[in-house]
Amino acid sequence: MNLYEHTIVAKQDISNVEIKQLTDKYSKIVEKNDGKIVQTENWGLLNLAYIIKKNKKGSYIHFKIKGPGKIIKQLEKNEILDKNLLRYMTVKVKKFDLEAKYFTKKEEYQKMEYTKS
Repeated sequence: MNLYEHTIVAKQDISNVEIKQLTDKYSKIVEKNDGKIVQTENWGLLNLAYIIKKNKKGSYIHFKIKGPGKIIKQLEKNEILDKNLLRYMTVKVKKFDLEAKYFTKKEEYQKMEYTKS
């Protein structure tokens, strides 16, 4: 089984319900193609480095996926057609980092570290 980290960037004006629908849609594609979603993270609305299709911000959703390579082909095949998405990216990794929370606010991260001690 291969390990992948897959990130999609949706338009800035979609609602939380639509983000949930996107997450469910792509999770079902993975499961239908003999894969497993190890973790899903909603990174929220972040600034883009440059304007994409008249959008200055994008809603980021990050998946950690375990499965065969055909999953990525199916995901990208569907993402090309999805009008709510601006970009997507897949990276093959050797192992997952399930501990790090890269996009939590500093105060929340400090609370998390304090509760662990």
